[in-house]
Amino acid sequence: MFIQTESTPNPATLKFLPGQAVLEAGTADFPSAEAAEKSPLAQRVFAVEGVSGVFFGTDFVTVTKSETVEWDHIKPAILGAIMEHFQSGQPVMAGDSAAAGGHAEHTGEDGEIVGQIKELLDTRVRPAVAQDGGDITFHGFERGVVYLHMQGACAGCPSSTLTLKMGIENLLRHYIPEVTEVRPVNV
Repeated sequence: MFIQTESTPNPATLKFLPGQAVLEAGTADFPSAEAAEKSPLAQRVFAVEGVSGVFFGTDFVTVTKSETVEWDHIKPAILGAIMEHFQSGQPVMAGDSAAAGGHAEHTGEDGEIVGQIKELLDTRVRPAVAQDGGDITFHGFERGVVYLHMQGACAGCPSSTLTLKMGIENLLRHYIPEVTEVRPVNV
């Protein structure tokens, strides 16, 4: 098994491509070792000292390291953990744990606007940020402000504010006049 690695715009995050499906659909975010209880793969990666976050896409694993370690010191152990997992035959997600679909539900007014926001995110934004090992999902819409949740390489990325304001906010404002601002949320 050969696992490719790619850098991301976030220097604390690397994208690992095992050359096979990680999740059949959706994404899974593990911002801490405690959150990884439903994933044998995430647990193995968190067993490597210095790992502070794990994120799964359909064909990649994004790993975030703590500031106290260097990639040169932990990358081989992470590669080993991912390889060991896929060779073990264990599932990526345990039991009936399913990957998240992504967007939060929105009830009430503005349903049509929220539908347009989600469609633009799904067709224009999410494929682009998946290339960088992350995901951005809809969290809410209130009085013209769109709230988005950043995951994987996007969470804590130095360029995420620029991506939100100059990229996503401009895109949404261009197509949906009711949108006035985009803000990140921490879930």
